[in-house]
Amino acid sequence: MSRPFRFAVQSFNADSGRDWTDQVRKAEELGYSAFHLADHLLGDGPALQKANHPVQNLAAIPAMAWAAAVTKSIRIGCRVFCIDYHLPVVLIKSAMTIDKLSDGRLEFGLGAGWITEEYAAVGLTMDDPRVRIDRLADVIEAVKAFRGDGMADVSNPSVHWKDFSGVPKPVSKPPIMVGGGSPRVLRLAGREADIVSLNFNNRKGLIGPDGVQKSTEDETRKKVGWIREGAGDRFNQLEIEIGAYFTFVMDDPSPILGPFAANFGLSEAEMRKHPHALFGSVGTICEELQRRRELFGISYVTVSKDNMEAFAPVVARLAGK
Repeated sequence: MSRPFRFAVQSFNADSGRDWTDQVRKAEELGYSAFHLADHLLGDGPALQKANHPVQNLAAIPAMAWAAAVTKSIRIGCRVFCIDYHLPVVLIKSAMTIDKLSDGRLEFGLGAGWITEEYAAVGLTMDDPRVRIDRLADVIEAVKAFRGDGMADVSNPSVHWKDFSGVPKPVSKPPIMVGGGSPRVLRLAGREADIVSLNFNNRKGLIGPDGVQKSTEDETRKKVGWIREGAGDRFNQLEIEIGAYFTFVMDDPSPILGPFAANFGLSEAEMRKHPHALFGSVGTICEELQRRRELFGISYVTVSKDNMEAFAPVVARLAGK
């Protein structure tokens, strides 16, 4: 039996507290199940231009706390926290505090980091992918120890805790989301996460044609296979999420479909079916999402704040079904 659909909004920016309040309240009003940030640090400048990534002008933790405070039911998350940007105990305690104060509305997203220029710009060493993903596994172990009963004792290569219990305890165990696009991180997500967030394979450390080409329908089939390898018997318990980064709700998308495909070195047919893209009318998009759920098990879709209102009819038609 297929999981019911859920939909989320992701936003990077706000002009003011009023603007941020309006964004998250509008998402709640329109029936989205969650509101997410990302976890990026850089303002405008050469480093961000090299990464080809949009500016995020808000720090994730306080912005999440604000979003939780001005809403009643929508879940609050970050897809995803880069574990290298945070001391694990501070990150986890902050997240559990948000969960407690929001009456259990946290979705706790974690990732291994990927923007090469961001690491360099803030003076952080960017280890090899294997090292970073192993460290992500260590932090996930720490999350589970912190929120569990008894002492939060952890002894692994990255986290060394003893003789204290993790407080505050969450209202309920917040789902752990693990995001990525490589075999190693997706096997880890299958083994340890509650929600697996499919992303580009960001091996180049920036947004560009390589990552998009490594996330086509054929490549996504491989990614789901890696999740299965990690999950084993628990695969059907997982929720699979994806960011629909290229979403155009319109009756005739053909004028933009061709240039979009050419920009990423794909055919129009590949672009139309690309799992991170949605082109067409509300009805066409609903049919495509149902097809992808049958094909890949993707039941959780995130759109950008800029598409929140245009995409709302899809949410109204499919959410919970």
